[in-house]
Amino acid sequence: MSFETIPPLLSEALAARGYGALTPVQAQVIEAEAVGCDLIVSAQTGSGKTVAFGLAFANELMTDGQLPPARLPLALVVAPTRELALQVSRELAWLYAKAGARISTCVGGMDASKERRSLAHGAHIVVGTPGRLRDHLERGALDLSGLRAVVLDEADEMLDMGFREDLEQILDGTPDGRRTLLFSATMPRPIVALAKRYQRDAVRISTVGEDRGHGDIQYQCVTVSPSDIEHSVINLLRFHEAETAMLFCATRDNVRHLHASLVERGFAAVALSGEHSQNERNAALQALRDRRARVCVATDVAARGIDLPTLSLVVHVELPRDAETLQHRSGRTGRAGRKGTAVLVVPYPRRRRVEGMLRGARIAAEWINAPTADDIRANDRERLVTALLAPVEIDDEDRTLAERLMAEKSPEDIAAALVHLHRAALPSAEELIDAGAAAPRERDSQTNAGPRAGFDDTVWFRMDVGRRQNADPRWLLPLICRRGHVTKAEIGAIRIAQNETMIEVPRTAAARFAASIVRTAKPDADDESGIAIVPAEGGPGAAAAPPREPRRVMSVRPTGGGGQTPRHQAKPHRGRPGAR
Repeated sequence: MSFETIPPLLSEALAARGYGALTPVQAQVIEAEAVGCDLIVSAQTGSGKTVAFGLAFANELMTDGQLPPARLPLALVVAPTRELALQVSRELAWLYAKAGARISTCVGGMDASKERRSLAHGAHIVVGTPGRLRDHLERGALDLSGLRAVVLDEADEMLDMGFREDLEQILDGTPDGRRTLLFSATMPRPIVALAKRYQRDAVRISTVGEDRGHGDIQYQCVTVSPSDIEHSVINLLRFHEAETAMLFCATRDNVRHLHASLVERGFAAVALSGEHSQNERNAALQALRDRRARVCVATDVAARGIDLPTLSLVVHVELPRDAETLQHRSGRTGRAGRKGTAVLVVPYPRRRRVEGMLRGARIAAEWINAPTADDIRANDRERLVTALLAPVEIDDEDRTLAERLMAEKSPEDIAAALVHLHRAALPSAEELIDAGAAAPRERDSQTNAGPRAGFDDTVWFRMDVGRRQNADPRWLLPLICRRGHVTKAEIGAIRIAQNETMIEVPRTAAARFAASIVRTAKPDADDESGIAIVPAEGGPGAAAAPPREPRRVMSVRPTGGGGQTPRHQAKPHRGRPGAR
């Protein structure tokens, strides 16, 4: 394979790497109208942009297809995170290997003295993070006077992370005649302002419409009870059995909790968040690359720049804050033509918000139920049969052992033992709350259906949430059971009104339920314990203080157990007792 507009040595490197064709962004940056110009490129994660800017500045670096001796840097690539910088360095290393390029990497967490020695020996390309590059620049170790091209990779992320001053100091230290290539998945106002200040007549390139970063990603939305989020994640991992999976949480606390839960259940999992040192991050990534670990639990920032070729499943355990975050997270999979799956775990009260976010991002997602234990067992059976029937090379020692086993047991017993050993090594699936379990009771109570067995003598309780706060039996039922220390079978009708919900409990369980809701109540809490549950008139403890005013705004936030429970965003006006 050869490309007429690409230097022969780079064309050979692409061929050796298995490139049959360039991706859209790679093809557009080397078109005639883009050659020699400043560029503003919008391309999603996984679109091949590292090779794209490597090809884009090739003509600035090479003369007659050859690189000059390494002295002062000719190209500078700035990336937001250490992992992304190292990934970029690896990509450029194979692309420019046949040309004999010297590439220096300057990132935090590495030996700065070694980096200074590398720069002193000469480099064609320098790749680094803003803080470390600025440090070398201020110390005089990095001389940018010979620079012909500078690339800002994931520029929007660098500005979000507070690197504006570092970037401006670096760019101010570059010569006026250099090319500036700005790569950014999104184009917020700060990026536009940066482009106006440091670029001249930049050519705009966007491949977002051609491959919106999710052409090879299948999106699925799994609706669950907020209390079942962690269980549904476990079942998703077991159902897909992905070679490598990444789970996204919003906070380091939730990363820590979910990671501990997965390890406890037998998953080979690692964690990445802001609380981990660089050595811990390196060890976690290496465990994923050499297959000692198959699951990575991470925060958004900690996962920046991670490239795992075997990653085929991304699970949004906690919902992304916007469509851009959704695409950045999901873009960890479905890269370079490989297929991937991105699953959003959606608590019932958050479905409308997620539907709006998907519409805004123009992502077509399939809405499905979480895999059940039966679904997982069926998949396990098929995977096991496929694995055991696959052709394998058998040596004499294997046959000798097989003959010994056949002498001791029947073929059926041996096969059954193999199946048992296989299943014993797998984490158990979780039983999920039936999505429709509570709905019939609500409908029955509203249509005056006959009482269920054991519910001919009942007591009613009142909760201070209703339809205005997105109350739904599917998440109310497990909440009621946890707060009242009762089982689902001990809850009768659930009547949801505009601003309150009525709960029916058998009189035999009412006293225990009433005592438990008092013990588990924390009136000022922002989680489910802050929801008031009190006896309704005529029930035991009717003299208790009346419930608080209805909550005006309801949202959800994760609990320590990975689930999401209601909370009010604005403190309600309590009023004086009896004011209702």
